[in-house]
Amino acid sequence: MIFSGFDFGSGYVAFMEYMRAGGTIMWVILGISIATLAIVIERFIFFAMMSVNATRLEEAFVDAMSENAASARQKMSLYRSSLGRLFEEAAANWNAAGDDLKNLLESGVRRELYKWQGNLHLIETAAKVSPLLGLLGTVLGMVEMFQTLSAGSAIDPAAVTGGIWKALFTTVAGLMVAIPAIMIHGLLSARIGREEEKLLRGMDFIMREHTGRG
Repeated sequence: MIFSGFDFGSGYVAFMEYMRAGGTIMWVILGISIATLAIVIERFIFFAMMSVNATRLEEAFVDAMSENAASARQKMSLYRSSLGRLFEEAAANWNAAGDDLKNLLESGVRRELYKWQGNLHLIETAAKVSPLLGLLGTVLGMVEMFQTLSAGSAIDPAAVTGGIWKALFTTVAGLMVAIPAIMIHGLLSARIGREEEKLLRGMDFIMREHTGRG
């Protein structure tokens, strides 16, 4: 067993000690980290479900359109993806004028991209706020420590260094949330950029087919 040598009891106690040492802000940072993780998982699942092979979809669209637009619309509805919905909308409005169809497709691209970008701004916000909360927790901890020292009691060097060490917990926690959030936000943004390019290429493909069959 991988965890056979790990004492979960002592690990939990150590975790709670860190949380108590960091104070209320540590719990806020923990809440932000859990919410961010949930959003990241939801986004990865969404991205996986919406992915489709563009070349295969284009070939299926051309084959279906060789029969009629209604058949193409029905076949495209089977592709549960952003690009599939774009092709489905094209088939549903195939008899529209070129400019009208283009406007509909551009609206479709914007609508699908909005779905891809859903909650992504929350990851970015978490990446920006977490280190600031960590710094705030550290500053508050330092203020509390210096207030204690100013009370006139004898200065214990061990207590001073221990207080600084505990005050830095929140800064460490904030950075542990912010750094992965920044990296993941960059990866997801790049993936959305590739999807946007795929949708625009799909729109161009549809317009060429529409012009050729007009």
